[in-house]
Amino acid sequence: MANLPSFESLVDSFAKLPGIGRKSAERMASAVLEMDEVDAKAFSEAIQNAKNNIHPCPNCGLFTENDLCFACSDPNRNHKLCIVVAKAKDADSFERIGTLNCVYHVLGGLLSPSKGIDPENLTIDALMKRIDEEGIEEVVLALNPTIEGETTALFLGHLLNENKPNVKTTRLGYGLPMGASLDYADALTLSKALEGRKSL
Repeated sequence: MANLPSFESLVDSFAKLPGIGRKSAERMASAVLEMDEVDAKAFSEAIQNAKNNIHPCPNCGLFTENDLCFACSDPNRNHKLCIVVAKAKDADSFERIGTLNCVYHVLGGLLSPSKGIDPENLTIDALMKRIDEEGIEEVVLALNPTIEGETTALFLGHLLNENKPNVKTTRLGYGLPMGASLDYADALTLSKALEGRKSL
């Protein structure tokens, strides 16, 4: 839609969302224009309400609308087991398991010198403080198997082993997913699967 600055501005806004290309952003903007007034207002209010009401938990970094998140405020959770994730949304995958009983800690990203993300840019100090204050006994490093994720996990593992020797530090096992075929597995996946092999 040429010569419609308001439409272009809306497209640009949608294009800022992760995984949304220009064409998808244009379709979303067009869908908004086709909404009736009531739905469009509700859509706008939902965005504003989310921005106004949702904030990071001051203790762990998960998103919440309360003083503390659902995990930190639950006395029935196992507060001795802490899963460390890069982003708040990463914890959702673990919650979908349904039987997991733990707390979380959000780093706020991964180490990446090329992007200017150093240890002081992450919530590592807060994690170390929580370990002492909450009596955390095991830290599970649940970080993506990327260069940044591996770098962050190695850094944290070394830091924890040096400064918190009584805390068990583990990481997720990586390898072949259920139903996968060996013919299509890449060398790195097979390597990780071998590293994580267990006795039967």
